[in-house]
Amino acid sequence: MDFDDTPDEAAFRAEARAWLAANATPRDAASSLVVNQETGDFSAEFGAARAWQQRKFDGGFGAIYFPREVGGCGGTALEHMIFAQEEAAFDVPATNHFMIVNRGCCALLMKHGSEPLHRELIRPSLRGDTIWCQLFSEPGAGSDLAGVRTRAVPDGDDWVVDGQKIWTSNAHLADWGVLLARTDPAVPKHKGLSFFIVDMKSAGMRTRPIRQLTGGSNFNEVFLEGLRVPDRCRIGAVGAGWKVVVSFLAGERGNIAVKELQPLIAALVRLARQVHIGGRPAIEDGGVRERIASFHVREAGVRCTVQRMLTALARREEPGPEIAIGKLVLGTLVQEMTAFALDLMGGQGVVGDAAHAPMAGVWQSEWLGSVVDRLGGGSDEIMRNVIGERILGLPEDVRVDKQLPFNQLATGER
Repeated sequence: MDFDDTPDEAAFRAEARAWLAANATPRDAASSLVVNQETGDFSAEFGAARAWQQRKFDGGFGAIYFPREVGGCGGTALEHMIFAQEEAAFDVPATNHFMIVNRGCCALLMKHGSEPLHRELIRPSLRGDTIWCQLFSEPGAGSDLAGVRTRAVPDGDDWVVDGQKIWTSNAHLADWGVLLARTDPAVPKHKGLSFFIVDMKSAGMRTRPIRQLTGGSNFNEVFLEGLRVPDRCRIGAVGAGWKVVVSFLAGERGNIAVKELQPLIAALVRLARQVHIGGRPAIEDGGVRERIASFHVREAGVRCTVQRMLTALARREEPGPEIAIGKLVLGTLVQEMTAFALDLMGGQGVVGDAAHAPMAGVWQSEWLGSVVDRLGGGSDEIMRNVIGERILGLPEDVRVDKQLPFNQLATGER
């Protein structure tokens, strides 16, 4: 691993920093802290976030590692990470709320989609003109994603889809969605799935918002009732949907693993200077200082693992299973840090009203939303299985559900 920028990377960092300085305002100590993208009500921020993505795209920084022929700048994934590091120093709208999915969908289309789909969808999606969502989880299939029951049945040149999805971020804002559906219930569950893209404005598509603890409604239930999907919108072979979705989710986990936590740690230090323990600033308490130092150490430690992923990206290689380590540790760390902030506030930590809570209630909102990183892209338990089996080489558990036909599992037949 090499932690230093190469000459080319250093030049790109300087270019990115100069562009940001000319187009955005530096973040100061009083700037709002936003780490978890599912907190609050993103609908109110959506217009500004989309405008910022369009500005970045037009300036050459909105689709850094995509080829020029689809609107990218032909750079590397590591340059994308460098830009994200520099962007964190500026007070700009958070575009990752929708662009993580948009970029993943564009990469998917480039790898598996047809040329007509490339021309129609990739450039507007990278610019933020077109918004995507993920139609994966279901009421009975969250962490066990291979257990989805939404059915897609062939009908001429179309597929007719019926089922229900849940916890779909931004479904109410989306133009297109990626959909995992069961096309063959007579085979083991991982083998009977197919992957589609669907027009979210189609007849047969209905969304219903889910009110969250934070007060926002960024998650949705989505009901699919007689939805007709053209076969040209199938991605990959029939029955190969599990391979497609695994590749897609690896990108989501990587985005969580490289999340910048230094702004969060710095905000925690500021909070410790503002609140008091025993009549003195909390930052002067040895236990508080020790806890904040432990957050620093753990964040730095996982950065070493994440650096392996960035090094692979710099070499234009596929990152390995170490993504799971970064995703597991950083997701847990955010939740622990936000909980510690509420402890520092004492009684004020339970005040959720932004008009009366310290720092406008941002810590309360961040804590309530911190569970997102521990579930999105695969739960903690899934990450531990990946680490145990693919990194430590431990044997897999016996999984009868991987061998039996899905329709037998669903009905309890043997």
